[in-house]
Amino acid sequence: MKTRPFGQTGWDVSEIGFGSWALGGQWGPQTDDQSTKTLRLAIDRGINFIDTAAGYGDGRSEKVIAKTLNAVADVSPVRLATKAPPAEGPWPPSPYCRWQDRYGAAYLRENIQQRLRNLGTDCLDVLQLHTWTRAWNDDPQPLLVLRQLCDEGLIRYVGVSTPEQDQNCVVQLMRDGLVDVVQVIFNLFDQEAAAQIFPVAEETGTAVIVRVALDEGSLTGKYDRDHQFGSDDFRQAYFAGDRLERTVDRVAMIRQDIRDFGLQDDYSLTDVAIKFALSHTAVSTVIVGMRSPEHVKANAAVSDKADLPAEFLQQLRRHNWRRGVWYAGK
Repeated sequence: MKTRPFGQTGWDVSEIGFGSWALGGQWGPQTDDQSTKTLRLAIDRGINFIDTAAGYGDGRSEKVIAKTLNAVADVSPVRLATKAPPAEGPWPPSPYCRWQDRYGAAYLRENIQQRLRNLGTDCLDVLQLHTWTRAWNDDPQPLLVLRQLCDEGLIRYVGVSTPEQDQNCVVQLMRDGLVDVVQVIFNLFDQEAAAQIFPVAEETGTAVIVRVALDEGSLTGKYDRDHQFGSDDFRQAYFAGDRLERTVDRVAMIRQDIRDFGLQDDYSLTDVAIKFALSHTAVSTVIVGMRSPEHVKANAAVSDKADLPAEFLQQLRRHNWRRGVWYAGK
């Protein structure tokens, strides 16, 4: 497993990170025993960066991770990033939301204490605000609260997970030195982060976590136009209406590119998607959702494959798809 510097933290993290949303549910049936076996294998395969959140099963993912890490305490350090959600209100926060109502100091302190309890630690490696709004950029008090918690020894590094509707809102936060880490969407269909977020991250030494590298599974190529998601699977809404049909057609175009370049024997579609997400030098780690040992074996192996040829990467850029944001329902 190859590693990369995690911003200016001094950490070297596995370039393939463990995305743990499924450990909390919402991706179909998942037992804690299955989650534990999957996570342990990931650590055995050299994955030393895990991303989770309070909202992944109302803390269930965090608790499973804590239990698993306690059982493998003798392994090399594993860096763990979690997220605090805003208090009740619109997601993402609207331009009219006040930070006092969504990320007030008392609320944040209470929430961070719950993260510490769930993860069984006295200091969080990385605490990310799970969403944000540009409306708070000029008065970013929630981030200043987190800085105070760093001074108190409860958090090591502070980050923001971008709102899908306005990922570039973190550019000012990076330039103002308010965040150590940003988590962004970057994949074959959504390449906007390459325009400004990645260059500014390199300028400022900000660590970059890439999420949704596989577009919630579509870039594995495992769905056909008629695929049906279970009622307990959030992708039922993500690919609502004709979204899945349109996506499958786009995925077929990527498959054709792989064949045209004669790379089908060396890279699967999943390999290409992950390698593309890793292709920018600003990226510290790409977190990939893993629910089973089979997922771990396949995803961890991508790190050992050669980088994609430059000409092929150039061709893949044409798949940038300005489809809008699907989470809120286009």
